[in-house]
Amino acid sequence: MDIINRIKQILISPKTEWPVIDGENDKHISVLTKYVLLLAAIPAIAAFIGYGLIGYKVLGFHFVSMSFGVKQAIVQYITMVGGVYITAFVVDLLAPNFGSQKNFDKAFSLVAYAYTPAFIGGIFNILPSLSLIAGLASLYSLFLLYVGIAPMMKAPAEKNTGYFVVSLIAVIVAYFILSFLLGAILLSSSSLAFR
Repeated sequence: MDIINRIKQILISPKTEWPVIDGENDKHISVLTKYVLLLAAIPAIAAFIGYGLIGYKVLGFHFVSMSFGVKQAIVQYITMVGGVYITAFVVDLLAPNFGSQKNFDKAFSLVAYAYTPAFIGGIFNILPSLSLIAGLASLYSLFLLYVGIAPMMKAPAEKNTGYFVVSLIAVIVAYFILSFLLGAILLSSSSLAFR
């Protein structure tokens, strides 16, 4: 798999790329090591630079902390990789309820490649004031997930939207729980420096 070409194709023409991905039949561990772990580093490194080296402003005060940057990077990386696994688990778990094929490897590929805009958009974490743009890029990930459910999970057309919505609700709940726990564990002891 050419990673640059995959990124380009999934972002520009997802409707033609999903059948290509479906035909590859990759095991989830292969997609994890060759795609997810690499791309999840983008928002993590950007968060480290943004919070640890550049800093951010709150109410006129400029905060910068190397330890906070490291913690933000860890949270970003774990959230992205963990998010792919949680989402894939939910998509796979719900598949039989929507007349779809239950196959964790396919669900993982679906989610991993759908996360591409979130991974790439994570570069905007380099300037914390632009992190909203990273969040907006994640919205395109939702579109990719929606478009990919039918070809990857063999969801019937009449159940595709329901499958997507129920999966999305479950994933949002799981994501907030994961983020809350990571935030509580890693960010509770942050030391911030004022400039």
